[in-house]
Amino acid sequence: MLQNARHRNNVEIVAPKARFQCLLARTRCALVRAEVHGNSLFRRPLWSDRQAIMKLNPFVTSSRRKNRKRHFNAPSHIRRKIMSSPLSKELRQKYNVRSMPIRKDDEVQVVRGHYKGQQIGKVVQVYRKKYVIYIERVQREKANGTTVHVGIHPSKVVITRLKLDKDRKKILERKAKSRQDGKEKGKYKEETIEKMQE
Repeated sequence: MLQNARHRNNVEIVAPKARFQCLLARTRCALVRAEVHGNSLFRRPLWSDRQAIMKLNPFVTSSRRKNRKRHFNAPSHIRRKIMSSPLSKELRQKYNVRSMPIRKDDEVQVVRGHYKGQQIGKVVQVYRKKYVIYIERVQREKANGTTVHVGIHPSKVVITRLKLDKDRKKILERKAKSRQDGKEKGKYKEETIEKMQE
């Protein structure tokens, strides 16, 4: 019988504090039992168990909530970068660039979803507000018989032909140069090795 227990009409009434102590004791017993049997529920996860590496920059958040908020409230100039599409293999070899922000009059091919594998179409509109693009022949019929363009996310298409102007050419040159510099960065050349050996 517990110390704080009281009797009323021969019925034992346990005080709240005593009830809590009893519950605590039971939990401790359960934990000890789990430790003995090696239950993984009560084991602290090891470093090898964790899937992702801890973030290294304390000034960049990894919060799902904050990242979603920033994505859906992003201003137009940031949405332009988010709405980038990969280039086709031919264009990638030609310009040495992997992806580009999509623009009107680019020719694209849908590679994912219901409309994938269709013939190449021209981008009619880039609708940054909804994060979608409208393509020439990607349409559907409404109940009243009118046809409307179906919004496709830029990551689900491949650019097969670029609409080039002087600004776009500058971007391609800059991207190709930075990619080339990145490949050469940190590599030992024959001249440097010879100098080190002297």
